[in-house]
Amino acid sequence: MAAPARRFRKTDELLRRRMPNPNKVVRQRETFGERVADSVAKFGGSWSFIFSFAGVLLSWIAVNAILLRNVGNGPFDPYPFILLNLFLSMLAAIQAPVIMMSQNRQDAKDRIRSELDYQVNLKAELEIMQLHEKFDRLQQELLEREAGRPGR
Repeated sequence: MAAPARRFRKTDELLRRRMPNPNKVVRQRETFGERVADSVAKFGGSWSFIFSFAGVLLSWIAVNAILLRNVGNGPFDPYPFILLNLFLSMLAAIQAPVIMMSQNRQDAKDRIRSELDYQVNLKAELEIMQLHEKFDRLQQELLEREAGRPGR
């Protein structure tokens, strides 16, 4: 008898509980570092980053290949732009783990959302079952009333 009572209590608790907003749950669990990783990954995957980065690369090449060629000591990073290559490698070395952290965070967010979706679906299923039982009871009562009427 203890198992059905526990099950009934758990069902009743689930039906009474209001399901939280998954976005709020995710935001409450985020740390500062996770928010920074998400922001960096969001900016690094945007068109504004691509265009600004292309502008920096073209400017670097133009300054070193054209403007500084005939001035003073010459270009600070002559062709084949070894210093630029170093900076690009360092950027990739930093950006790749940040993007991976952000992807892991997105996976965690998806797991939280799917768990909350499951709870909402379970709650809806339980409510439908209760409505079905009420409907069956009402139908049975109507049939009993009809059977008890004289002349039928």
